[in-house]
Amino acid sequence: MDTGTIVWIVVIVVVVLALIAVFAALGRRRKARQDREHAKSLRQEAHAQQTAVQQEELRAREAEAEAERKRAEAERAEVAAAEARQAHLQEHARVEDRVREADRVDPDVDHRSEEYQPDTTGTTGTAGTAGTAGTTDTTGTTGATGTTGTDPRVAEDPAHQPHEEGTTPPADGSAEPPPQEPPTGGTHRA
Repeated sequence: MDTGTIVWIVVIVVVVLALIAVFAALGRRRKARQDREHAKSLRQEAHAQQTAVQQEELRAREAEAEAERKRAEAERAEVAAAEARQAHLQEHARVEDRVREADRVDPDVDHRSEEYQPDTTGTTGTAGTAGTAGTTDTTGTTGATGTTGTDPRVAEDPAHQPHEEGTTPPADGSAEPPPQEPPTGGTHRA
């Protein structure tokens, strides 16, 4: 090979390398521009998502504040309900004490009987003892959910007839009334 051919080969190789370098530089520039545009769009998406995240955080804080307000309101309602329940129990105890006092004064009521229950439902009778809830076995008032009246079967049974001072005979069938106990200060169930 002569020197002219070698020079031409070297020139062609240099030109090819220069073209490769130019294309590589153009490709890097284009890639950098694309990367900048992609980064810009990612930042815009992130900013939009950040706004949504901030709105979600604001909604979450508002929901927590509302839940706290409702918890406080529920606590106040619970306290009010407990106070109302306590006031009701106190008033019920006062009413029961008044009924017990009336029953102690009423000669037609055997308030010393083991089965005695004060009638706080507002129904009253004229003679007899308090029965069990919802049933009647004497003339007069029944228990807390019963009725007032005279059962004809009871009126015919001498064991259930009022005896001296409005008392009923003892359950064992003996003719003597139960021993009289001194009155106590009264108790009530709350």
